[in-house]
Amino acid sequence: MASLDTSATARPQYAETPPADFWQRWSVLNTAPTDAVQAQIKADAGAVTIAPGINAGEDTPYRVLIVEDNRSQALFAQSVLHGAGMQAFVQMDVDGVQQAISEHRPDLILMDLHMPGLDGMRLTAMIRQQPHQQLLPIVFLTGEADPDRQFEVLDCGADDVLVKPIRPRHLVAAVANRIRRNRMQVPGTPDSAPLLNNPETGLPTRHNVMQQLLATLESKQPGGLMFIEIASALGLRERYGYASFERLMVQAGQRIAEHMQPHLLARLNDNSFLLLVRGTAEDALTAVAQRVRMGLSAQTFAIREQEAVFLRCVVGVAALPQAFNDPDAALEAVERTALQARLDTDGVTLYHPENSADNQEQLALLEGQLELAYQPIVAVAGGDTAQYQVLLRLRQSNGALLSAGQIIPAAEAAGRIADLDQQVVEHALGLLHLYQFAQPPMRLFVSQSLRTLSRSAYAQWLLKALQERQVAGNGLVIDVRLSDALVHAVSLQQFCAQLMPAGVQFCLSQFEPSDEANALLTQLPLGYVRMAGRFAGSHTSQKLRDELRLTIDRAHRANVQIIGQQIEDPQAAAAMWVGGVDFIQGNVVQRAGSELNFDFQNAVL
Repeated sequence: MASLDTSATARPQYAETPPADFWQRWSVLNTAPTDAVQAQIKADAGAVTIAPGINAGEDTPYRVLIVEDNRSQALFAQSVLHGAGMQAFVQMDVDGVQQAISEHRPDLILMDLHMPGLDGMRLTAMIRQQPHQQLLPIVFLTGEADPDRQFEVLDCGADDVLVKPIRPRHLVAAVANRIRRNRMQVPGTPDSAPLLNNPETGLPTRHNVMQQLLATLESKQPGGLMFIEIASALGLRERYGYASFERLMVQAGQRIAEHMQPHLLARLNDNSFLLLVRGTAEDALTAVAQRVRMGLSAQTFAIREQEAVFLRCVVGVAALPQAFNDPDAALEAVERTALQARLDTDGVTLYHPENSADNQEQLALLEGQLELAYQPIVAVAGGDTAQYQVLLRLRQSNGALLSAGQIIPAAEAAGRIADLDQQVVEHALGLLHLYQFAQPPMRLFVSQSLRTLSRSAYAQWLLKALQERQVAGNGLVIDVRLSDALVHAVSLQQFCAQLMPAGVQFCLSQFEPSDEANALLTQLPLGYVRMAGRFAGSHTSQKLRDELRLTIDRAHRANVQIIGQQIEDPQAAAAMWVGGVDFIQGNVVQRAGSELNFDFQNAVL
């Protein structure tokens, strides 16, 4: 491995990212929902939500009790929190609050200030009188903007006041951060007892299956790991919408689990499942995988009244035990194998260890020295930060210099992308430590693969690395490709939730506007968006300029800043400036090089 050289009408809707207008229902104060929104609320209330929790790295989902007498407002808040993977329970009658607390054991109460019979402040005082509820976080969500009134609310025993209208991601962040801090401070909180099964679907949790996989690897008992990918997910979402697709995936998971008992099945992502098969010989695993496929497709699934669909799947299989270092390595191997299974006429592919000829060819491509390059990202209106994108290069032994476009696919195919990503981040942190007292302060944009960010230990490693180097998190921007984020939005949300408290920021690259991409602007805690390269030609096309302008306006409303990239000449830079971008990147500013010597303070565009 390389080492660092220190020199339509039915819009596409992704199950991990609800429709673009899904969150907007909460951000409009005292607005009666339309008939369409009311119908969606009813569908949400009846649908089973699968999204993994924002409390990544913890075993018990965050539980929130919503005390609100207005049903529409309560369901709005519940939808937002459910979308972030939390368990949210609605209590509309103040007389039943104590019973609801005992029943649901919430991590936090989200309460309306003005309720009939007993207002929120009096109810808070009553809750605080209970011996085991004195430290229970209580957050008010209200339209009361008077600072004196807000002080009275806090003085009565509340922990925070959130003023409506509030952006959904701000609501999620405020609730999640408050719960996270409380769990860290209060011993014996419920997360000390990990959930073994998803309370809404009955399927084993991912954590449960991964722990069982670890035990299987350590005991060397025979078996297999299977990555099951439901086919045609995009087409199903486009035709039936987000809520119906989610219900369909729940039914699919339950059918596979029932058909494959006693083996363990967990929902991994949007349209994928992980099956742990124990006590089965290697030569029987292909037949087991075919049973999965036949069991899924044997009968139709009801999706609408008088309408049903057949589902198909592909399966990547890895025999156990093999020389996997940990469960994450095994999962990554079967996920890559499932990609190959898409091209197999049988829909099943068996993983072959890393001594295959193809793998050796990819590994050979990675032999050499990494030579990172840096390109300035300059603020159009001037700025006080030295910003660079870290660009990946690899110098082979024959002198050839490979670009990131050549290195990354080879690293992914060889299963070495996590090693590569970690080396680049380590180098970036070393630079940030070296320049920590420089003026202007430095910020580095570092590209990372979602395969790497999805590894359970990676976020904790990065937090520890920031702490050990005494580097401020806001100097690091994790750069993720839009195509990856659309497929792995939940994994990205979980990673972001763990890194946000440290100040780490996030950028979505190669941005192409669409309903799903636009939804990510509010559903992910983004600081930056880097537009796709084609927008560099906006000065030659009015249509492209209009599309760019709409995207910039949408991003700015979400408090996200826009980077225009691949800007090669003054005309293109001028068009970007007129369009309203915040930053310019490209050869018109400075070509990528090995030095961090751009004069940001005197830069003139």
